[in-house]
Amino acid sequence: MDIDAWVWWLIGAVGLGIPLVLTAMPEFGMFSVGAIAGAVTAALGFGVVTQVLVFVVVSVALIAVVRPIAARHRDGKPELATGVDALKGRQAVVLERVDGNGGRIKLAGEVWSARTLDTGQTFEPGEQVDVVEIDGATAVVM
Repeated sequence: MDIDAWVWWLIGAVGLGIPLVLTAMPEFGMFSVGAIAGAVTAALGFGVVTQVLVFVVVSVALIAVVRPIAARHRDGKPELATGVDALKGRQAVVLERVDGNGGRIKLAGEVWSARTLDTGQTFEPGEQVDVVEIDGATAVVM
């Protein structure tokens, strides 16, 4: 029984796909795709040296291109801010005089205690303020 080279490449691709599933290491998937490229090269009738070169080039190219993109997506911040992070940068209306010691604002439909970022600054009722940060249950405004 003589098995063609492209079949061996497909067996290798499946063999490289198994650790991908078991370890969740995407590099195995990239090697598996390289093996499929080697199988296509073998099916087209190219020699063993060309098959191995295609496998290496495709695998290395995938690792060089896909890994940095995946790392950026993995390390990136979520695009949707939630909780107190969603309140930073929003505008609020002063309900009670706000200064460095305290006051009240209406932020996102709720009444919040607030203080100014600059202790010498004050805001009177009805004025618009910007929320700089949330410190505990107090909005810091300017």
